[in-house]
Amino acid sequence: MKNSDNFKKNTHAGLIRAAGGRLRFYRPAVRTAAVIAVLFFITFQTAFSQRFAYVDSDYILSNIPDYRAAQEQLDRLTQEWQKEVEASYEEVEALYRNFQNDRVLMSEEMRRKREDEIVTKEAAAADLQRKYFGPEGELFQSQEELIRPIQDRIYNAVEKMAADGNYAVIFDTANSPTMLYTNPRNDLSDDVLKIMGYRN
Repeated sequence: MKNSDNFKKNTHAGLIRAAGGRLRFYRPAVRTAAVIAVLFFITFQTAFSQRFAYVDSDYILSNIPDYRAAQEQLDRLTQEWQKEVEASYEEVEALYRNFQNDRVLMSEEMRRKREDEIVTKEAAAADLQRKYFGPEGELFQSQEELIRPIQDRIYNAVEKMAADGNYAVIFDTANSPTMLYTNPRNDLSDDVLKIMGYRN
């Protein structure tokens, strides 16, 4: 009876006597489960207290007249520059064809001169292509000038909406293969257009 009382006393004190008479800490499974449950509840509450929404930037852009006008202007410029680059390369090809046809009749000096002319024209055509369509070319700069301000206005509208509506995340569903399902109730695209002044 006395040993049984000691065991109960030691157990309630958080200790249990192990084989060999040594004492070790005792952590009841119930206490551990309670701690895990509390942590899970806090995590669950934090996750679901956040607000999420989405917008479709393609839809927003298609409803902005300034964007449509800018895109049309960019398309015209692209076509003009593309024609110019293609004409330049066609000139190189014509020079090369003529060179191949006349090569047998040329002297060594004439051959070298014509080859140099072709190489120079080809380099000029490549430079023209880079000038218009390179990473820092005129197309890129035109996009920055015409499209970037509109994109910035959209971003500012989304940022304002996120702050006003206390949204943790606003996704963009345009070209996003990861959004397998979206509830139309959470689509704030028209709200962005309202903030920008394109909807009543």
